[in-house]
Amino acid sequence: MKSITLKLFVLVVLLIASACSKSNKATKPPNVDYYTCTMHPSVKSQDPNGKCPICSMDLVPVLKKSGGETKPAASPQMQETKGGQMQGMSGMQGMQGMKGGGEMKGPQTSEFVVAVERQQQIGVTYATVERKPLHHTIRSVGMVVPDKGRNWQFVSRVDGYVQKLDVKSPGEIVEKDAPLLSIYSPDLLTSEREFVELLRMRDQAKSKEARETPERLIQSAKRRLQLWNVTDEQITELQKTRNPQENLTLLSPFRGVVQSVPVEQGKSVKMGDMLVEVADLSVVWVWAEFYENELPMLKVGQKIDITAKSYPGEKFAGTISLINPFLDEAKRTAKVRIDIPNPDFKLRPAMYVNAELAMDMGEGLTIPASAVMPTGTRNVAFVDKGGGKLEPRIIQLGSKYGDVYEVQSGLREGEQVIASANFLIDAESKVQGALKDFETEKRGNGETEKQ
Repeated sequence: MKSITLKLFVLVVLLIASACSKSNKATKPPNVDYYTCTMHPSVKSQDPNGKCPICSMDLVPVLKKSGGETKPAASPQMQETKGGQMQGMSGMQGMQGMKGGGEMKGPQTSEFVVAVERQQQIGVTYATVERKPLHHTIRSVGMVVPDKGRNWQFVSRVDGYVQKLDVKSPGEIVEKDAPLLSIYSPDLLTSEREFVELLRMRDQAKSKEARETPERLIQSAKRRLQLWNVTDEQITELQKTRNPQENLTLLSPFRGVVQSVPVEQGKSVKMGDMLVEVADLSVVWVWAEFYENELPMLKVGQKIDITAKSYPGEKFAGTISLINPFLDEAKRTAKVRIDIPNPDFKLRPAMYVNAELAMDMGEGLTIPASAVMPTGTRNVAFVDKGGGKLEPRIIQLGSKYGDVYEVQSGLREGEQVIASANFLIDAESKVQGALKDFETEKRGNGETEKQ
């Protein structure tokens, strides 16, 4: 009798343990097809308490759908609306999403609440959508070079000797028609004597026909002297004095700066030797480089400001005179030549300068750059509705001008937008969206258990 009682007791205990284990085992709700990982959709499981074998994240249920299709249940990171619209940010139903069939739906907007006290705690500031003038500034760096049309190199056109150097070193400032150097040339002396003799023959001729031949020869001799760097004033003086000079004095054609003096006093020179180089720095060039997207904004004749570190606070007025159509393949820039008056010779060759071009771009609707929160393919701004209510809104932006963006669509003039702490506001909206999803899912599970 005792053994029978013992066996019955053991049997009851086993039955109770089996019932407890079955009651503790989680059961899959009837509306759930399977469980998967949001990061690894290939993982499928029938265990409600399962973990992803790849990343160890909790598996989420995939609900059954009419017609045999299934869809993932809502999660704090990715939710699906009744119409099949996917939301990239919780609490922001204004973001467009893709339906199961790949169709796009129009944007819908919704509001969420962040208490004013909470906004003050996270440092929220506001800005007004304003219509105001737009100004754009293009900046570049350039180098000063001499104007090639105002740079003169004296080359010896006769054989001779440097008799006297009037300029001795680079950097000397010379005035217009100031002597640079004198060359002794027997060939030049011979040509001047021939020129004087032809003048005498012409003067002694008694008839018009007799003067024609000397006149032609005089013009030829005069042209030869001009080719030898003898100026018209020097030829006129020779005609008056009839006194040939054995030295040729080279005069500066303009007020400028001596750039180089490669010869020495008393040294022999041959035809083609460089004697002295003079640069007129009253007008200089600046070669600046601009990126290819800036070139459509540049035009020949535009005024541009030039500044140099050597003269802080001072601006030099320049004019764009040439835009090189050829781009640098590596830097994607084109060179632009800027002409600058330089009467005091302040700007020196090889000096680095800054070029700045300010342009008026008209008027436009603007918001601060800090009010824009980029999400990858879209830009979002949070509109303040008052009383802590905020509305996320997709906006279309134009160009950026300084610290403001031009707004093409999505906002109206006079609206208030969040100008700082945008990412914290976004985090608040995500938290609120996650809590709403949790409560909705909890209520749905409760209704399922009742059924």
